[in-house]
Amino acid sequence: MLTVSEISKSANVTADSVRHYVRIGLLKPERNPDNGYKLFKTDDVKKVRFIRQAKGLGFKLNDIKKIINHSHKGESPCPIVRKIIEQHIEENKTKLAELNALQKRMENALKKWQSMPDGEPDGHAICHLIESVNNY
Repeated sequence: MLTVSEISKSANVTADSVRHYVRIGLLKPERNPDNGYKLFKTDDVKKVRFIRQAKGLGFKLNDIKKIINHSHKGESPCPIVRKIIEQHIEENKTKLAELNALQKRMENALKKWQSMPDGEPDGHAICHLIESVNNY
C-alpha cells in the first residue's frame, strides 16, 4: 500500500493531483484504520500514469472517468476513446481557426497603429488605437 506522496512520486504527478483524482472519483483509496491516511494499491500507480497519458492526448478528466468506467465494466473503451478524440479534434480545428483569425486581426491592428500618433485622453476616447479598429 502506498501513501499520497508515494503514489505521486511513483507516477510523477503532484500530491495535489492525486488528491484531486480521489475527490472526483478516479482513484478510490482505502483508509488506514490507525491514522486515517489514504492508502493506494500499486495498481493505482498504473491508473495515475494512464490519466497522465490521456491528459497528454487532450482528454479531459470527465472523458478519462468515462473511459475508466467502461474498462471496469469489462467493456472495451476503444469505441468511446475514438469518439471522444474525434470530437476534440473538431473542437481544436474550430479553436485554431478562431485563433488564426484573432492573430490576423491583431497583426493588422498593429500594422495600422505603427503609423498612428500616440493620443492623449480627451474625454471622447479611451484609447484611439483600439477604437480605430473595426472588429465586426
